[in-house]
Amino acid sequence: MSLLLGSGYASAEVKANDLEQVRDGIQQSLESHLYQLPPRVQGHYGIRLYRMTGDTQYANSALVDLYAVVDSQAYYACQLDKPGFIEQEAKAAIAVLGKGPRAKARKKALKPFPEFLFYTDVLLRFSSRIDEFGLTGPCHEKLTKALKNTDLKPGLTDKAMIEAWAAQLINYVYWAKQLGVGDYIEEYKTAFNEVYPDSRDKKLNKKQFRNKIYGMTHFIFAASEYYQHQVDKQTFAWILDYFDANIDRILADATDDIIAEVGISFHLAGLSNHPVVKKTQAHIINAYDPKVATIPSPRGNPDLALGEHRNVLAMMLLNWPETLHQGPYFHKLKATKKYLPKQVSIKP
Repeated sequence: MSLLLGSGYASAEVKANDLEQVRDGIQQSLESHLYQLPPRVQGHYGIRLYRMTGDTQYANSALVDLYAVVDSQAYYACQLDKPGFIEQEAKAAIAVLGKGPRAKARKKALKPFPEFLFYTDVLLRFSSRIDEFGLTGPCHEKLTKALKNTDLKPGLTDKAMIEAWAAQLINYVYWAKQLGVGDYIEEYKTAFNEVYPDSRDKKLNKKQFRNKIYGMTHFIFAASEYYQHQVDKQTFAWILDYFDANIDRILADATDDIIAEVGISFHLAGLSNHPVVKKTQAHIINAYDPKVATIPSPRGNPDLALGEHRNVLAMMLLNWPETLHQGPYFHKLKATKKYLPKQVSIKP
């Protein structure tokens, strides 16, 4: 299989000291400003660093995220039987998408599925995160019943929806399976490949090519339960082989976030020595701005709240561990077990 043979292109040179300098610079920059970041951004960072290191110093940062999602689930799940509530909150979920070109495309795609975003980006998002921590949140049974009674397939497999946000849809697919409320994995994979066959690549503009690659990385990320364990390289050979064959275009046309994710996909498949990893690492090192000790946005914005996702991905790509760590399971950690929100319970 070609992914085992490695890329036919020359391997990029990555110096260990450059790799460490960039990784350490980003880490110092993020951690020295961590308390200034919004709660869910703090949580995003803490969860990923815990899963990379198993170091309990990141547990309380991750705990911030638990408090945020439990509060949200309490609001949404416990009012599901209130007349007009779902319609009201579904409209609100769409309204906050914004007004840019991407938001307009997403709003247009959502018109046939007015409540889809409420069930997925609200109910599934919050409940799946709580579940990742080995817990269940408030009104859990009411929430899962509502999700089981909703057929997400039409929205998940719609061409316009996939072209608008492929990566988010695969997240929803895996979250639904994780919670036991629906298995849409094969149906989504089929629909995704019908929308983005390799024969269409030459016709894809830069935005659509990025959407395709971003979606493909999230098949692997979601299957790993977001960096909690490795994935089977054979199962995802169709993605890894594609990245290998198209790495030049990926490096030219994708954003730094997506390029880092491509490299991490190989890490998750146990292929850390693959040439694609070295090429993505070299690109990310080159994107680093030592003046601000981060990788700025494509427009040069160094804002940490907006750029945490991109920069923590860079850290992960440049310093992949031998062992990944599940959780954090706050109820088992000395640092956090006394501080669980009152509205959660430990999963049986």
